[in-house]
Amino acid sequence: MIPVISVVGKSDSGKTTLLEKIIPELRSRGYRVATVKHDVHGFSLDIPGKDTWRHSQAGADVVIISSPAKMATIRKVERERTLEEITREVTGVDIIITEGYKRQDRPKLEVFRSEKYDSPLCQLEDQLFAIATDNPDFSGLPAVPVIHWDDAAALCDLIEERFLQRTGGE
Repeated sequence: MIPVISVVGKSDSGKTTLLEKIIPELRSRGYRVATVKHDVHGFSLDIPGKDTWRHSQAGADVVIISSPAKMATIRKVERERTLEEITREVTGVDIIITEGYKRQDRPKLEVFRSEKYDSPLCQLEDQLFAIATDNPDFSGLPAVPVIHWDDAAALCDLIEERFLQRTGGE
């Protein structure tokens, strides 16, 4: 089973910026990484007038665009998919990191900007496993490692230790 962890935080806390640091660090260690971005507002990958947009406008339920370097599937859905349903479709990677999904039952790495917010979003019961912050002196949850958000190596050390290294009994 591919481990799934969620990078969570309040609005404008730096979740995407943190992922831009963690992903290349994990890749440099030889791991294959998938990401899932949760968007509560809806999104569009199609550019009006382009072929895939025109296919959708004509009524296609599934549009796939493929090139030698990448492929994307745009599928109309009648309801939002659960994280479990989405991750079941992911193969060929060592870890899945979500951005968002703060209410899902998955281990969470919270991005916390002490300059902007008074308290973190998550508590220990939310499966919080670490806090990445701009304030290395933050001590809001003593049982959780607090790591400076610029220290991608330390964050990845923790991710590797907790979710990627398997021993004989697991």
